[in-house]
Amino acid sequence: MGIEDKAENKLQDLAGNAKEAAGNLTGDNQLKAEGQADQVEAGAKDALENVKDFAQDAVENVKDFAQDAGENLKAAGEKLLEGFKKKD
Repeated sequence: MGIEDKAENKLQDLAGNAKEAAGNLTGDNQLKAEGQADQVEAGAKDALENVKDFAQDAVENVKDFAQDAGENLKAAGEKLLEGFKKKD
């Protein structure tokens, strides 16, 4: 998640919190509900960004694993060939 996205989501959450508090103070249930909705939306955006980050990290880990496995297989094949060459 980019820093801009984190900041934007945090600002939306804080604004929602302020709206909810203002609605509570003034008895304005509509404002209170808007504030709660803003907070829920900000939380959902954060959750989505976290899933994206997790998926991106998982893809990178799989790439690294595959590259390491390929290198290990190549090295094992080369050792096997050396063993055959020594027998000849």
